[in-house]
This record gives sequence, structure tokens and C-alpha cells, in this order.
Amino acid sequence: MAGAERPAAQGLPAAARGQILDKYLSSPRVGSGGNVLGLLINARATADIGVDLGTSSTLVHVRGRGVVVNEPSVVAIRRDSGSICAIGLNAKRMLGRTTEQVLPVRPVRGGVIANVDLAEAMLRTFLKQAARGPFPLPALRPRVVVGVPTGITELERRAVRSSAIAAGARKVYLVPEPLAAAIGAGLPVDSPRGSMVVDIGAGSTEVAVISMGGIVCETSIRVAGDDLDAAIVAHVRKHHNLLIGEPTAEAAKIQLASVDPDAEPTTISISGRDLVSGLPRRIELDSAEVREAIQEPVRQIIAAVVRALEATPPELAADIAEYGLVMTGGGSAIRGLDRLIERYSHVPVRVDPDPLTCVVRGTAAILENMDRYRSMLHA
Repeated sequence: MAGAERPAAQGLPAAARGQILDKYLSSPRVGSGGNVLGLLINARATADIGVDLGTSSTLVHVRGRGVVVNEPSVVAIRRDSGSICAIGLNAKRMLGRTTEQVLPVRPVRGGVIANVDLAEAMLRTFLKQAARGPFPLPALRPRVVVGVPTGITELERRAVRSSAIAAGARKVYLVPEPLAAAIGAGLPVDSPRGSMVVDIGAGSTEVAVISMGGIVCETSIRVAGDDLDAAIVAHVRKHHNLLIGEPTAEAAKIQLASVDPDAEPTTISISGRDLVSGLPRRIELDSAEVREAIQEPVRQIIAAVVRALEATPPELAADIAEYGLVMTGGGSAIRGLDRLIERYSHVPVRVDPDPLTCVVRGTAAILENMDRYRSMLHA
């Protein structure tokens, strides 16, 4: 073979063959001669997968193809047998609409894996779905980088690894979600300069100060998007005697949630069950009511940011005062939240242009630069 030396992998264990392929792949001359082996190895490279295992949604990025899976982290099971009848969007559509025999479950709750078996089955399904590409080469299995919550236990780490391996992964790496979000947002995480990220997901808010490739200090609270939904449900129940479901509350949050009292008022119609008559009823809900409803969870998120800043070493605090912090995650889309955090933290705040995909973009960047980021991963 002209150019790079052909890897002599025959007769070696699978792990050793994978290491040789990795080394061979790093050669800039691989595939330059139009040879079949070079093309196959480059095809294996494009199959490397990054995963954001979130409370609300799971996103899967395939190298060379972008984000190919964006599904709700929901699994529907049968109560009598425990068997799975739907995963992802089909399962989410069942929320609040199923019979007693079918139960929609969120395997990831509050930023941690609440049901290890269902989380494993869900992740396996999404990875197999992502693997359906133009190069179905089972012998050249991909590497997988998974963004996981900082509070994950060793049992949960093993569940994530085993599900990825069962789906066909050759090697599985885990990265803390705040670190992945910072990489996805383009922060210089491996430099001495201090960087700060506020990742507001569905189940948890994670605030981290990062320097030299590691998390220097962090604050994690189980208050995030789901708690905003619950606050809206409670407000509508208390002030309108109307019971609404989780999907309705989430839709109201997306359309109306704002912490800016000067924002232009908006109104939407929502429906639910009247708690007095028991009959369906429709009401008009405005943004001022939603702002009042979400005050307490928003206050807790701001307090978490302030606590992280108070624990930051002085030199890194100076960097953050100069360069500011970055907000990621779906919760950062709440109108006016960035300005409110800036007011209480006294540091500049910016929201990433695509906050929902920061973590999965970070895992993709790690796969593109494994040598640079390898020390930040848990193998």
C-alpha cells in the first residue's frame, strides 16, 4: 500500500485491532491513494457517535452526518408484563392519554438515571437508530462519547456503557455534561483562562467553572425546566380550578415564559378538566401569570449561579468578570433570564445561539479531537 503503512491486525484480539485502527486512522495519508481499506476506515470514522442523554430529550450526533436522532427521553411500558411498547416520540405522545395498562416513564429524572433498565433499553434503541447509515459495517464498530450528569453513580455509568456496547459501540467514553456544553459553546476549556457555563436542562441546572480541562467548582440543583412546568400546573390549578397535563404546561412555558416585566404581554388558550364540575374547560392564560408562576424556580436557578461564583478562585473569577458566562440548555430560552442573571451575578451573560444542542455538539467536537480532549473523559 502506498503512503501510510497497512495495519497488521490479523490474529490480534478485538481491542488491539481497534487500537491499531485508531493509530492508522490518525495518519493524514489514509485513503489518499483511493484504496478500499482507506475508504473503509474513513467510513468507520464517520460512524463515531456523540450522545446527549437528557431528562427531556436524547440527541445523537454521527460524525460526518450531524444530529440524526432527537427524540424525547420517554419509554412506554405495560404495567402487567413490564414489556416496552414504545420509545421516544411515540411514547411521549402517550403522556396523559394512556389506559391503566400502559405507563409512560421518563428513565432520566432530575438529571440522574431513575430507571437503569429502561434507560439502557432507550439508549440502545437510539444508538441502533443512529447507526443506520450509508456504511453498515458491523466489523468497524464506532466509538461513542456520552454526555452524562455530574452526579451520576457508578451503577449508572455501567448502565450507560453496557447499553452503548450492546448497541455496537467499540469503545465508550463518558464526559460531564457541563464540560461537553462548554466545548460545544466554543469555550477554551483546556486553557488556563476561567470559563463558566450555566446548563439549564429539563431535570437539573448545572453551573460549572472550568479551567485547564477540568471542572474547578460546580453547583448542581434539581430545579430546571420540569419544575417550571410543575409550577405552571400548580398555578393554573390554584387560580383557575383547572387541572392541566404536563404537555399543556410545557407548551404554555415555551410560548409565554418570560421573566421580563416589560415584555409585551401575550395570551394563549389552554384546556383541561374543571376541578369543580369535572368537565372540560378552556381558559385564557397570559404571560404575566406564567411569570408569577415560575418566580420560585427561577430564583433558585439564580441562587445556584451566585453560589458557584462565590466558590470560584479569585483569578478565575476575574476571567469570568471579563469574559462572562454562557447559558446553554433549553431553559436558557426563557425570555429575559440572561439579563436577570447578569443583574444578580454582575458578570456579562450570553446565550448560545443553539442552546439545545450544545452538549451533543461538544461530544462531536471531542470525537474530532480525541487527543486534545482525552484527559477530560471517563473511559
